Amino acid sequence: MKNFKSLFKFSKQERSGIFFLLLILVAVQVIRFFIDKSNANGDSLLVHDAETQVEIDELKKNQLEKDSITLYPFNPNFITDYKGYTLGMSLEEIDRLHQFRATKKFINTKEEFQKVTLVSDSLLHQISPYFKFPDWVTQGKSYQNNKKSFQNKSSNPVAPVQKIIKKDLNSATALELRKVNGIGEKLSARIIKFRDRLGGFLVKEQLYDVYGLEPDVVDRAFEVFEVQNPPDIDKIPVNSASAEELSKLVYISRSVAQRIVDYRDINGSINSFDELSRIEDFPANKVKRIALYLSLKK
Repeated sequence: MKNFKSLFKFSKQERSGIFFLLLILVAVQVIRFFIDKSNANGDSLLVHDAETQVEIDELKKNQLEKDSITLYPFNPNFITDYKGYTLGMSLEEIDRLHQFRATKKFINTKEEFQKVTLVSDSLLHQISPYFKFPDWVTQGKSYQNNKKSFQNKSSNPVAPVQKIIKKDLNSATALELRKVNGIGEKLSARIIKFRDRLGGFLVKEQLYDVYGLEPDVVDRAFEVFEVQNPPDIDKIPVNSASAEELSKLVYISRSVAQRIVDYRDINGSINSFDELSRIEDFPANKVKRIALYLSLKK
């Protein structure tokens, strides 16, 4: 028992050490208490700050999207709720516009737009350059006059195409012939020379017989010229004419003329112009035009 009690007896120095140890333990607990409380408050504050930051970021994002919208020309009479929001209009301003449009009226100027919606000068200055009104509004009276003039012109009957008055191929000058696309100075002179040798064109198809004149050019010439006054000619009697007389015809060469005489001497009289096609080198493709200058009279 005596030994047990001795265990709880401390010297003054030992008691001082124990006291300071207890003091340190108490101080540590107090410090831990305040640290834990501070951390708890800090965590709560961080939570609130994080939520606020999310809201701020969302607002910034919305504002950025709003600011980044590209504006194109539009008619302010047809602004929707969303369109008005993207333009920066308040709900009240949008409602005023819709109420005005419900009366079947239209806004025709930016001043009328501000008067109806009561938007601020700064917003009007920002969005009004993109206002697009119909032409009859922006151009006013001049547009109506032009439209009326156009309608009058459209209602007028189209003038009938004037019929081309064709000229006589037998009296056409070289200058007149050159007005046909494809006929130049040389060809026009050649046509007149050929016409003179014939004594005049009997039919317009004789124009195909001019050397160097393309068929499509002849067709264009037919749109302007025709044979109106064929010449009076003395037909050559094919059954009695000499080779020299026959060769005077443009279409018949001297050699072919002699063959005609020889054929006639051997076979007797020529009874049809088709017989001429049997003669060597006779231009059979032109027999119908040649026949205009010949006679079968014996």
